[in-house]
Amino acid sequence: MDSKPEDIEIKRKRLLFRSKHRGTKEMDILLGEFYEENMRFLDAEELAEFEILLEIPDDDLYSWSVGRTQVPDNVSSPILDNFIQSVWRRGGNSSH
Repeated sequence: MDSKPEDIEIKRKRLLFRSKHRGTKEMDILLGEFYEENMRFLDAEELAEFEILLEIPDDDLYSWSVGRTQVPDNVSSPILDNFIQSVWRRGGNSSH
């Protein structure tokens, strides 16, 4: 399914809002900054993958992103891996 450019832009804006309004301040910041830095470069498939990532509870995302627990294989994805790496680069990984 090909998305129109304006449809993708609407989706990008919606996902930006969702990534900055999670429920916990930590995830608002971590996910919001990650998405802002990368949203222009994500294609329709990657945007869909990011949307799935937003369905993961904050506690799980935070725990994985700071290295407290390992990401389960059934949840792992390239966009999640990129997010976790961005947190590590910012110094958020407690195990490295």
